[in-house]
Amino acid sequence: MTDLNFIFSRRSIRRFTAEKVTHSQIKLLLEAAMAAPTAMNTQPWHFVVIEDPGKLAELRKILPFGKMDAPLAISVCGNLGSVKKLVTERFWVQDCSAATENLLLAANALGLGTLWCGVHPINRLESSVRTILNLPEMVIPLNIVYVGHPAEEKPARTKYDQTKISHNLFDIPWQSPEDQD
Repeated sequence: MTDLNFIFSRRSIRRFTAEKVTHSQIKLLLEAAMAAPTAMNTQPWHFVVIEDPGKLAELRKILPFGKMDAPLAISVCGNLGSVKKLVTERFWVQDCSAATENLLLAANALGLGTLWCGVHPINRLESSVRTILNLPEMVIPLNIVYVGHPAEEKPARTKYDQTKISHNLFDIPWQSPEDQD
């Protein structure tokens, strides 16, 4: 597997068609999300699949950068009630972020578009999403991911920037051998 185009072609999509995402596609997205690594394999995530047009409209009202009219949203949440080891409770954001990235890449591989809208750590947004989705206190919404069939195309790209890479120590630039020729 050397073709990384499924990563480079993943872009934030802000316009979607009205076509529904199938339940088999949703299940694949969730399976991919749950294939993510977690600290000490705690799997602190909980996913809320939102298809109800009323709930989607409520989310659009409260999310400052989430006004997209997608037929589906998935909230990736950290379920701290499921974490039994106190030290691993501190890694729920990383664990749920890895699950989110897997979900985004899987959606792209399926020809779907996505947009990741952050919720945590903004208390006002967390509270509003918690109310809309009826989340218990120990479940913290990390984000809302809009999912649908894209109504726009964006070219594949990378944000590679060699100035953001060091070698062994922070102030020593890294160069790949092919860049040194």
